[in-house]
Amino acid sequence: MSVAPPRLVATAEAAALLRRLREVHGALMMHQSGGCCDGSSPMCYPLGEFIVGDRDILLGIIDLRLAVGEVPSTLPSDDRDAVPVWISGTQFQAWKHTQLVIDVVPGRGSGFSVEAPEGWRFLSRARAFTAAENEALESAPPVLGTDFADGARPPIPDAAQVVAQAADACPVPAPPSAG
Repeated sequence: MSVAPPRLVATAEAAALLRRLREVHGALMMHQSGGCCDGSSPMCYPLGEFIVGDRDILLGIIDLRLAVGEVPSTLPSDDRDAVPVWISGTQFQAWKHTQLVIDVVPGRGSGFSVEAPEGWRFLSRARAFTAAENEALESAPPVLGTDFADGARPPIPDAAQVVAQAADACPVPAPPSAG
């Protein structure tokens, strides 16, 4: 059986923006929005400012200690280095077959997300897991909000969590050749 892939990665630019935001707002958290006003963007809040529901799913923890390509050996022990990323349980059911890639693009984020005045906004990209990755994920159930409150944490990823750019995590297919 293969090792389960991380459900979450971040681009170097997203991690850099999170580090800057941490200096202003302290420890952070994110929640993948389900739509409506914010258009399904990942929302960033000071840690604890968004109430995580018992059935919300922890996609992963962005480790702000890591550089591009580094594989973590431990989970961050300091909340300032750990950015938990959540998604609602119902939205997770629709997205569970994908790896979420947190990226940033120029623009103004939602007024509720702390990056709004920075001139950048967080953007979710996704890569569909392979059949083998989906099979491996079946043995790695996600952490629910209620379990997290009781001290449960996700496994330490055994793959790089920060990628140089989004295309490193979710490559764009080449256009079909003319012929």
